[in-house]
Amino acid sequence: MHVLVTTDTLSGVWTYTQELVTGLVSRGVRVTLVSLGDIPLPQQTSWMDELQGLEYRPTAFRLEWMHGAEQDLKDSSAYLVALVKELKPDLLHLNQLCYGNLPVDAPRVVVAHGDLISWWKEIHGHEFKESRWMHWYREVVTRGLWHSSAVVAPSVWMLDAIRKCYTQPRRDAVIYNGRNPVSFNPYVSKDDSVLAVGRLCDASKQVSLLTQYTHPLPVCIVGAETPVVDVEIPIRTDVKLAIDQINVAIKGPQTQAQLRTLYSRASIYAATSRYEAFGMAPLEAAFSRCAIVANDIPSFREIWGDAAIYFQANDAESLADVIRRLHEHRDLCRGYATRAYQRARECFTAKRMIDEYVRLYHSLIGARLAVA
Repeated sequence: MHVLVTTDTLSGVWTYTQELVTGLVSRGVRVTLVSLGDIPLPQQTSWMDELQGLEYRPTAFRLEWMHGAEQDLKDSSAYLVALVKELKPDLLHLNQLCYGNLPVDAPRVVVAHGDLISWWKEIHGHEFKESRWMHWYREVVTRGLWHSSAVVAPSVWMLDAIRKCYTQPRRDAVIYNGRNPVSFNPYVSKDDSVLAVGRLCDASKQVSLLTQYTHPLPVCIVGAETPVVDVEIPIRTDVKLAIDQINVAIKGPQTQAQLRTLYSRASIYAATSRYEAFGMAPLEAAFSRCAIVANDIPSFREIWGDAAIYFQANDAESLADVIRRLHEHRDLCRGYATRAYQRARECFTAKRMIDEYVRLYHSLIGARLAVA
């Protein structure tokens, strides 16, 4: 089987792509990977070095949610169509919503990791103000979803959001994201500390909730592991933020190895996002045996169930109370860490994710052959 995969280098989709492509290649699937957004740095692509059966083609086409993307979308679509004609893959796995209507014969799986309209509604509580650009965005996403062979979302919540904001896909499925547990160390002695991942200026991650109250244990906020984009006020690496005696350590973007070390030492991971289709960072923390303190939003409830302890939605005081409770009751903290670890091992491994995608691929390819 030959699968053409599109991805972007500007978000957590890159981590998902690493697990997906590595898993597919390990099963003998030939993969052509096309990245959009910025050309990745060498350290971002080092995981490809030992993979046999992978061809990588980086591009710098803008993504559909970027302003000024109209012309780039035409050009990137033409590029992908030409590539399909050249390579003749059996299936397209598209991690952008807009490419489901590419005029090619191969089945097209579109994966909804998030979208601009549902993101805006969750962050601001109301719809985007209509404009020519917003009308264009809604149209290209709706067409991409409707004409795809199958739409996949990493949570039921995300799939419902896609249906409400755009259209009911002709075929859809939920395939939860996964990570390889061998990439993380759950056996290191823990420090009594809190870790969070996200930029302070990111309203959807809202890690700034951790800076609003004092905490009885150290707190570390790590900038995104992917390159920072469009930040007006850059955050320096390894600084202390002091606001009314609130001290929080802030680190800049970390390598995967550095993040794994931080996960392994932290006793608590603060999943503060108010918009999250799935959340790879909490999963990585769970595989590192951190207790998950999660914002009480539907997607986190769906993913973590009773394996996480929740704070009142978007409430910094409630977050501080939960952290204090876990600090004061170490057995409770260790119990939630074990729950998160077990749930991750049972439900969210890369192997399970790849199994489900491969079954979907075979189903779509088989249906196409039956029609032919």
